[in-house]
Amino acid sequence: MDALKKYIAEFLGTFTLVFIAAGAICADFYLKRNGGQGLGIIGTSIAYGLAVTSVFYAISYISGAHINPAITIAYWITKRVNPNTAIKYIIAQILGASLAGFTLKILFPEALYTVYIGTSTLGDNVSLLQGVVMEAIITFLLAITIFGTALDKRAYSSFAGLAIGLVILFGALIGGPISGGIMNPARAFGPALASGQFAHHYIWWLGPIAGSIAAALLYETVLAEGKKEKEEVKAVSTKKKQKQFV
Repeated sequence: MDALKKYIAEFLGTFTLVFIAAGAICADFYLKRNGGQGLGIIGTSIAYGLAVTSVFYAISYISGAHINPAITIAYWITKRVNPNTAIKYIIAQILGASLAGFTLKILFPEALYTVYIGTSTLGDNVSLLQGVVMEAIITFLLAITIFGTALDKRAYSSFAGLAIGLVILFGALIGGPISGGIMNPARAFGPALASGQFAHHYIWWLGPIAGSIAAALLYETVLAEGKKEKEEVKAVSTKKKQKQFV
């Protein structure tokens, strides 16, 4: 039953993330079409970042709030989740993202052939390599932040959701003109499936997965708490407990 709760949390969390992030792009289109100012890249990036922050605090204690196949794969290769759980997480994330995409298709029908329900696309005159590299870099930064705040016991974990949301916001701002600043294969897949827009879709799988794996390996081999540090922390903790009984 506990395992099922985790999969449901990942499903709902990814649905929420995609519904808000891609929905903000649809809303921006509708506002501009009706003569309004629209949300612009700043508004849509803020929506994306706040969505991730909110979801993290809502479900992180249940499933860890991966809500991203690239992050789940990073957990997988560093043995923080077993292969069976990782696969089920990714399936739940893709299903949640797909439901969000089709929900947006119903709510914003005129955004289907214009902004493709918020589907990720390359910017004008942007090469495939530029798109992959941008997604890899900003996802690398996202994964490093997750490992350093949500997983490392030395960090102030209560601020993890805020830090992760800010990295999403800045990544979307910087990556937006190049690759859409997606950082999440599920975020790319849901709207693409609903709109049928799969042009260069592999970019938003290859880039984020490569970036997250690189970040995970770097953190594990270089930045993570070493054996000596763990022993020192344990020794300090033991001394404090002994003093309490003196």
